[in-house]
Amino acid sequence: MTSLEPADPIGDGGLLRIRLGIAYDGSLFSGWALQPGLITVQGVLEEALFTLLRRPVRLTVGGRTDAGVHARGQVAHADLTEAEWSGMARGRDAVPARAFLRRIAGTVNRVLNSTGTGSGTVRSMVPAIVVRSAVPAPQGFDARFSALWRRYSYAIADPGAGQDPLRRKTTLWYGAPLDVGLLNDGAGRLLGMQDFAAFCKAREGATTIRELQRYEFERGSDGIITATVQADAFCHNMVRALIGSSLRVGSGEMPPSWLAARLAARVKDARSILAAPHPLVLEEIAYPDDPHVAARAELTRSRRTPEA
Repeated sequence: MTSLEPADPIGDGGLLRIRLGIAYDGSLFSGWALQPGLITVQGVLEEALFTLLRRPVRLTVGGRTDAGVHARGQVAHADLTEAEWSGMARGRDAVPARAFLRRIAGTVNRVLNSTGTGSGTVRSMVPAIVVRSAVPAPQGFDARFSALWRRYSYAIADPGAGQDPLRRKTTLWYGAPLDVGLLNDGAGRLLGMQDFAAFCKAREGATTIRELQRYEFERGSDGIITATVQADAFCHNMVRALIGSSLRVGSGEMPPSWLAARLAARVKDARSILAAPHPLVLEEIAYPDDPHVAARAELTRSRRTPEA
């Protein structure tokens, strides 16, 4: 498919920016982003949009997820002409958004079935990708740069939680007992605006400075430990590297101070073990009120390089 740059939000007679809310089972895909020869979430959705609109449409995403990572609260935007948006109804629905969701659902299912990741003939089965919402975005909205923060969850079962086979695709089975107090002690030392070079896969020209706003662990009544990780943005592999390192603290292998020492060293080495991707879920991306989305996008762009 042709590579396109996102257009500016609508002006008189211009393109209409549509904000999409998306959820997906990441176990079936090689991540969000387009990759030659691989099935990705972006690839499926852009093929569906091409089928629907008969032209290439480039999606801009709020949080690029790695292979195997899931999403409940992904956000992306696409730029459509006013005629394309209003024409979604075809006289059947008064509201273009409702018509778009109905039509994109069927088109996404056909694309998924063509790749072998669809639900086949079982109509009651939920597809691997669901576009949950579609609304015209406010002036200046950018799914990536307007975001205030992203929040992920990560589910862990240690021996105290038992093994529920129904959760095996979304939970990490960890062989050693974990102390939630130790996990939170270590995690709390990483909060704030920091250089997370020790917990990121380096990319040339990209900054590794992020504001970690929330990092905590909680054991539920079922024994499952859920980590909540929230930051203004995440660099590549950051969440999985944080979880993988924290597990060494929670098991007692390393002291809580070890995480802060690694942060200060700003060196990613063999001790930076990535936690498995399958329990990781993008839960939510937050944005400012409509009048402030453009200013937020400009501020974010000024702080980071395009690849950050």
